[in-house]
Amino acid sequence: MTSVRHRHLPRHREPELERDITRSPSLGYEAPEETGLVRCLAHGFPSPLVRWHFHEEYELHLITETSGKAFIGDWIGPFEPGHLVLCGPRLPHNWISLDVPAGGAAGRDRVIQFRHEPIERAAVEIPELREVLQLLERARHGIEFFGFAERALAHWDAVKAARGLRRFALFCDYLADLAQCTDYRLLSNVQMQGVEGDAEVDQINVIVNRITANLAEPIVMADIAAELGMSESRFSRFFKRSTGNSFTDFVNRVRINSACHLLMQTDHYVTDICYQVGFNNVANFNRRFLEIKGMTPTEFRRQSDHRFGGGA
Repeated sequence: MTSVRHRHLPRHREPELERDITRSPSLGYEAPEETGLVRCLAHGFPSPLVRWHFHEEYELHLITETSGKAFIGDWIGPFEPGHLVLCGPRLPHNWISLDVPAGGAAGRDRVIQFRHEPIERAAVEIPELREVLQLLERARHGIEFFGFAERALAHWDAVKAARGLRRFALFCDYLADLAQCTDYRLLSNVQMQGVEGDAEVDQINVIVNRITANLAEPIVMADIAAELGMSESRFSRFFKRSTGNSFTDFVNRVRINSACHLLMQTDHYVTDICYQVGFNNVANFNRRFLEIKGMTPTEFRRQSDHRFGGGA
């Protein structure tokens, strides 16, 4: 019988909101006077910058060293060198390396951050910029690009070395390549859309982290609504507006994505995984998995093994 490799899921915490005041050059950030729309960042692992967090900017993140687990919204999956993701504003993310050499991985991360509003405003008058708006819309989910590693690193190096108008031009060249890339997938079902004010963001983060940290426990919408002092109907509208999903769909999607992580990272039986992620019968688990992922758990495990180089 196949032995089971037990792996512990990381403890989920509320994502930290990254603000300009925390972006010190000592951590690898460019000084504010050096940047305009586009900010470049390089850092390694371990680093204080490696944490579960989100921010107002888009983040184009390239991993150049090590492999491990990526956390993008409610998506959990493996990464390796060449992993390239575009995260939208307020989409929580983190990358945890699992094969770090003794001295660390000094150049693991190559990052570009940029804001939405200047591009959106400029696109009104500059039609060429409209080509990237669909790309930016998809980024609300997090986009993983494939077969792009060498070009991504070359783009990052060129943007990092430039300043002023030339930097913006090189950045646009990078975005144009990404907008034309057809080998990609959307990652997360969590979208912090339509949330106004930090108080509502905090409420949603508490709920999301409660769900992700207690997957195997029964989660009753009426109980959470009561704790927040809301009727069920008001809470339902609030949650749908904030995440883009109904409460039930959101819980199912988080559970299925956690199941995907276990299918990729362990040898646990599918029936065991069903209960580990909070479903109370295998038939319902298989049905929901097929609805959300378009394949059975067994087929997902087989395909993921091929995608990430593991044995079938």
